[in-house]
Amino acid sequence: MFLSALELRNIIESSFLPKRCQCTLSPDLSMTVKVYSDRQTNHLDLMVTGINAKQLNGCREINDLIAGLRSDMHQQTIAQTLHTDRKAL
Repeated sequence: MFLSALELRNIIESSFLPKRCQCTLSPDLSMTVKVYSDRQTNHLDLMVTGINAKQLNGCREINDLIAGLRSDMHQQTIAQTLHTDRKAL
């Protein structure tokens, strides 16, 4: 990992603004990312654990991680919308 834990957290957390994002890094460099719906509630839009931060060696890897997390969050939103629509029927 070429960035400090603080720099990496800042990049990832700020990439989800205006949503609230919490990125935690364990001593073994396993990362957990939580993205919340807004700044007032604790409703999770996404939680991913076990991300290997050792593999985040450059801008491309960090960008790919963020893009993947955004894609996962979008897919979850679509799935929740479909589930809610089916309940309404």
